Amino acid sequence: MLSPLEKSMAVTTPTGKAVASMRGTLEEVEQITKLDRQDAWLPITESRNGNAYYSTFHCLCSGIGFQVLVLPVAFTFLGWIWGTLCLSLAFIWQIYTLWLLVQLHESATGIRYCRYIHLAKDCFGKRLGTLLAKFPTMYLSGGTCSALVVVGGGNMKLFFEIACGPTCQTKPLSAIEWYLVFLFMAVILSQLPNLNSLAGVSLAGAITAVSYCTIIWAVSISLGRLPQTSYTPVDGRGRINRVLDIVNAIGIIAFAFRGHNLVLEIQATMPSTPKHPSRIQMWRGVKASYLVVAFCFYPIAIGGFWAYGNKIPPSGILHALFAFHGDDTSRVVLGLTYLLVVINCLSSFQIYAMPVFDNLEAGYTGKNDKPCPRWLRSGFRAVFGSVVFLIAVAFPFLSDLAGLLGGIALPVTMAYPCFMWIVIKKPEKFSAVWCVNWALGSLGMGLSAVLVVGGLWRLIDVGLRVRFFKAQ
Repeated sequence: MLSPLEKSMAVTTPTGKAVASMRGTLEEVEQITKLDRQDAWLPITESRNGNAYYSTFHCLCSGIGFQVLVLPVAFTFLGWIWGTLCLSLAFIWQIYTLWLLVQLHESATGIRYCRYIHLAKDCFGKRLGTLLAKFPTMYLSGGTCSALVVVGGGNMKLFFEIACGPTCQTKPLSAIEWYLVFLFMAVILSQLPNLNSLAGVSLAGAITAVSYCTIIWAVSISLGRLPQTSYTPVDGRGRINRVLDIVNAIGIIAFAFRGHNLVLEIQATMPSTPKHPSRIQMWRGVKASYLVVAFCFYPIAIGGFWAYGNKIPPSGILHALFAFHGDDTSRVVLGLTYLLVVINCLSSFQIYAMPVFDNLEAGYTGKNDKPCPRWLRSGFRAVFGSVVFLIAVAFPFLSDLAGLLGGIALPVTMAYPCFMWIVIKKPEKFSAVWCVNWALGSLGMGLSAVLVVGGLWRLIDVGLRVRFFKAQ
């Protein structure tokens, strides 16, 4: 034991400075590296060389996708004012919950929550956390990958038809065969070892997403509004149908803001120390990426509704461009748009599939206490691709369920982070932070229940073009 004077004298000597520096370094390492040894073997946490640029690429790739093309459909039911208001409120809400997750990634005890499901288990308990978060997060991974196969394979088919031309004599592949071609390319690309190694793929996905969004809304606006375009909200066959249409529109907007199940995983690829916590770099990447997201979402939603009004098909603005302006638009522009969509789908497939790959390898490493062999890792990814292909072929109408699926995934984005903040940070009861998070979390859960019930009711009442094993 040393007195304060002796301590200060010891630190001023060269030896004392070295010892103090080493002690501080060891304490810093001990605080931040309280991680499971298994993390070094799994693809999400295998490499921790990420930075703000990588997080920007990943967030853009996961935040912008085919779901943005359906946003104008929501405006046909909500109209100009309510459509813009709902889109803006959803954007602000999900930015706030993103900030909550980024802050919750590192706990005061030195534990890093590198996966959404782990944070849910620690907050709500092992059983309840698994029950609440396992299905939505796995759906957001597996279900999104299945939808990407449908969208990517369908756009490959359209790209081939445009590139080949009307006089082409080559026998075209069927839709299912195009799904298989897309999946083969996706599985080959999925052999990259870990999430950090996907930075270049995510960059390509981000660039293509911004590019095709810009091309679609710019061409649609430049060609002008369709004749006799109406902006009056679609009126159903009665008050109940009107309510169901509004609920479905809100679900479409909610589905556009998926991707929160990847935020903690993306942040887990970054190094972190008490002096330089990962949340600083991660939040910089999130702010930069969602600024670009806003510049894609709003022009597509507002510009698409302006150009097509209530005539826009349920499949979205890309099909509207082809249906109404296919003869007025250059084949080069249309072909390039379809090609960009395909590249973006291939890139998004990788980042959404990574949590599933990580979960599969976690089961092996946890049971055998050793890293997953390379051949088995490749096998896991090929098996996942086969399951996704089977779902895509069996349910090619997944894109028609955007509203219902948005309601199922909404708690992961809008509700759970608010409750997690209350459990971990323990703000003072009835304080402003406590009240805001309780209000938003409760509203998110209630809205999710309404969207799911309303979506099911609408499917029963209106009907769904069920095409099991009938890809088009």
